[in-house]
Amino acid sequence: MPDQAYMQELFITGLKNAHGVEHQALQLMDRQIEHLRNYPEVADMLRMHRVETEQQIARIDELLAGFGTEASALKDAVLSFTGNMAALAHMPAPDEILKNSFANHAFENFEIAAYTSLLTMADLGSFGHATVALQQSLGEEQRMAQLVLDSIPAVTRKYAELRSAGETAGH
Repeated sequence: MPDQAYMQELFITGLKNAHGVEHQALQLMDRQIEHLRNYPEVADMLRMHRVETEQQIARIDELLAGFGTEASALKDAVLSFTGNMAALAHMPAPDEILKNSFANHAFENFEIAAYTSLLTMADLGSFGHATVALQQSLGEEQRMAQLVLDSIPAVTRKYAELRSAGETAGH
């Protein structure tokens, strides 16, 4: 088993990575919310999760502060930029809403994996003080992944109806 100092270094790196990923999530949600006039239920779901994401970032900031460090501004900026680019890439597509729904589900599962890994590192490094915050964030990501998955049939139906009526259906 790795020593405590090494586990702390890995854990802090994982927390900084998660912080950056959460900033990427904010950018993805913001760009999508701007373009969801035909899908208010999806916009509401994203707005709700945006608040959770801000709380997740605050939790990570607290954990990092407990180790006497802070998030990487560069990592946050790079991941925020890639979040913007990913959201923009789907905009011109007539099926933007479907592509975003699929990408959101994948992204939520990525975050689930990241928090699961952080919880494992917390266990390995005996950082029990982090477990409650990480479990809370993991639960929020799991709920959001399920909400996104559950919404795909209704979003697909609405998209098909709008397209067949000749209306803008992508967003």
